[in-house]
Amino acid sequence: MKVTESKLIYMMNDADFVVIDGVMFQTGYLRIPDEFTAPDDVVLEARRGETEIDLTRGEIDDAVLLGEGVFRLKSGSIVRFLTSAVIH
Repeated sequence: MKVTESKLIYMMNDADFVVIDGVMFQTGYLRIPDEFTAPDDVVLEARRGETEIDLTRGEIDDAVLLGEGVFRLKSGSIVRFLTSAVIH
């Protein structure tokens, strides 16, 4: 497991919210990727009002850590996972 991958998985664990390109979504489903997770397996489902998003293992693989829990996905999207304790 790459260092960035382990940090991403750590940040995903128990995240209540995910911010993607500056838009906050409430997580509904999280699956921490492991060696059995295929690239097309959904690892995150989240919602903001009527808008639903999902991310697959393939989309988060090779994410680049930008600092302080912020990651850039291969698609160029900027992602940050948050728990309720850090929302003020």
